[in-house]
Amino acid sequence: MVAAGNTMWSSRFAFVMASVGFAVGLGNIWRFPYVTGENGGSAFVVIYLLCALAIGIPCLMAELLVGRRGGGSPPRSMAVVAAESGRGKGWSIVGGMGVATAYTIAITYAVVVGWVLWYLARALSAGFAGFDAGIAEATFTGLLTDNQSMMLWTLMGNVIVGSIIYAGVTSGIERAVTVMMPLMFTLLVGLSIYNYFAGGFVETLEWLFTPDFSKVTGATFLAAIGQAFFSIGVGMGGMMTYGAYLPQDFSIARGAATIVMADTLIALLAGFVVFPAVFHFGLDMASGPGLIFQTLPVAFAQMPGGAIFAVLFFIMLAVAGVTSMVGLLESVTSWTKERLAVSRQQSALLVVGSVTTLSVISVLSYNVWENYRLMGLNFNELTEALYDKLLLPFAGLLVALFTGWFMHREHSENELADDARWYGVWRWLTRFVAVPAVAIILISGLV
Repeated sequence: MVAAGNTMWSSRFAFVMASVGFAVGLGNIWRFPYVTGENGGSAFVVIYLLCALAIGIPCLMAELLVGRRGGGSPPRSMAVVAAESGRGKGWSIVGGMGVATAYTIAITYAVVVGWVLWYLARALSAGFAGFDAGIAEATFTGLLTDNQSMMLWTLMGNVIVGSIIYAGVTSGIERAVTVMMPLMFTLLVGLSIYNYFAGGFVETLEWLFTPDFSKVTGATFLAAIGQAFFSIGVGMGGMMTYGAYLPQDFSIARGAATIVMADTLIALLAGFVVFPAVFHFGLDMASGPGLIFQTLPVAFAQMPGGAIFAVLFFIMLAVAGVTSMVGLLESVTSWTKERLAVSRQQSALLVVGSVTTLSVISVLSYNVWENYRLMGLNFNELTEALYDKLLLPFAGLLVALFTGWFMHREHSENELADDARWYGVWRWLTRFVAVPAVAIILISGLV
């Protein structure tokens, strides 16, 4: 029941590359390896994989099947599928929530992508020779106070993202991701091999894959549930939008499984890129996003071939950031195009232009507006709390709730007809595992 005249993916490979590119964000590069080690190594990996199978894949399948059946932007798809099942128009709000989430994330995420491009330019020009902890910290702090540089590189990132979306699904998104994602994977493998010889590889192997069941607690399961849900990109409308471009003969079940497994593999590979240097040079692995911008430049300064490693590393990060931004803003572009009845090009310009403008607030909130607060939070902290604790899990919960309990069985069964033997498993997991699990994420975040 795909909408007539809708653009289609030209191949399964293009769809998977776009979806994996959307799912793999900058957080995968540092967060997953760190959370894994902190929660019992391979014991956590096993729990995470179970959560990914029981929660991540069903939620992803739910978004894709609604997108394909509705054939439009997330609000339109939800409205079409709800009406078809005899449900009220109010369900379109769920799709709207996904679009709003994506837009909110993009405003602050664009600035972080700008940081990555600034560091890539630094790696290409001056490099990080002579960097110690003090210089690295001063460099990053200096960037956070340099509004002109942050705005310039945020604009550069948005121009790249906007150009890809402007060109369309086939000529823009497909052409970009089918080059960028294999490049990213090649860089991850190459940098991992480099680290095998550079030092710290064995310690990383132990950190990630030595099971420590003494660390497994209720908090471990909550971390695994959260990682499985947030890591694959559901709740943001992007997967639902990408689903709208799927041909009817594409297996949603196999596609979702491939995306989740690829996302997990890339997150683990990222561990072998980031953490060997952390172990080898005795750096702080708990520094979160600062690991990328403050800790690793110190390692680049000390390691043999560090100048080349730094360039390749930040190219990889730039790919992760740009492909995630494309997924975020494609859903907003699709909705704007429908809502305002304008061309894709006009919609892309409007969306990317407005995100760039609002990103100025995010930039200023790192310095001159840092103390302008609402409920004790500045703009960046408030937007992160809004989408991380409320919008993302709430949107994901409602999509799972709708497809599991309110969508007519024959309609969802029809969308998953290619893998009929798995339909009953998907429906049961969505209703009795995914819905309660995402509800737990929502409630724990709010509490």
